[in-house]
Amino acid sequence: MTTTAPLGAEERTGSPAVPPAGHRTALARLRSGNGLVFVLPFLLVFGLFMVWPIVQGLWMSFTDSSLALRDTDFVGFDNYTEAFGDPDVWSSLGNTVFFTVISSVPLVLVALAMALLVHSGLAGQWVWRLSFFAPYLLPVTVVTLIWTWLYQPELGMANQLLDTLGMDPVGWLSDESVAMWSVAALTVWWTVGFNFLLYLAALQSLPMTFDEAAALDGAGAWRRLWSITLPQLRRTTGLVAMLQILASLKVFDQIYILTKGGPNGSTRPVLEYVYDVGFTGYRLGYASAVSYLFFALIVVVSLVQLRLFRREV
Repeated sequence: MTTTAPLGAEERTGSPAVPPAGHRTALARLRSGNGLVFVLPFLLVFGLFMVWPIVQGLWMSFTDSSLALRDTDFVGFDNYTEAFGDPDVWSSLGNTVFFTVISSVPLVLVALAMALLVHSGLAGQWVWRLSFFAPYLLPVTVVTLIWTWLYQPELGMANQLLDTLGMDPVGWLSDESVAMWSVAALTVWWTVGFNFLLYLAALQSLPMTFDEAAALDGAGAWRRLWSITLPQLRRTTGLVAMLQILASLKVFDQIYILTKGGPNGSTRPVLEYVYDVGFTGYRLGYASAVSYLFFALIVVVSLVQLRLFRREV
């Protein structure tokens, strides 16, 4: 007669035996330690090139650090007090806000129009997508070189077109009332492709059932657009608007290369003023204070946008 061993806990219940609590704790520690090994290189790089510069810059904003002097003294909030009373800070901030308004609005609306146009089923889809997105792939130096020739007073295509229409030439980069609009036009042409892709991806993910039902009920194309499509794009529009406003507030490259803040400082943004003060005027401490004030403003704008976006959703 063959005898069998009594069934163990695992065989009786049909599930693996639960290890003791001490073993579970040791296993969790081992897994967390392995994860830390993989994360550690990133943490080191992040701390070295992100956290440490932020801390160092914050400390520098409370000193009179300068490229022209070796000795550095602690000055407290003197740099911040001076920044609040500096008219150049306020004028550059006004330029930044103005550029943000005149560039962000078309970058949202034009991108939406382009996405709707492509989503409508035009022939040659790849051509439209490539032509709309290709400028975004160009480096800023190439873009500014192209538009510098377009804005050239005598031989540029912009004034040649005005001459053909019988209109007077325009100082696109030399007229204080026009220069910032010229920079905004360049920025829209250059960066609208990214927003276009976000809108196109959102349109392609929308369910077609509501649109088809409205069409069966006799709703026209415009009615379906305003009552069905656009409301469903509310989240995407909020995201695009938030990203675009933050990007426009941080404008620097194209303005510095195209106009260097001119004419007469009419296009100089805050970041260019920080660059001029720090690396031309050698006042690193004061430039750091201005940059951290601007950073605080961006944080406030981001929080306000996030709160409004959550309310709408």
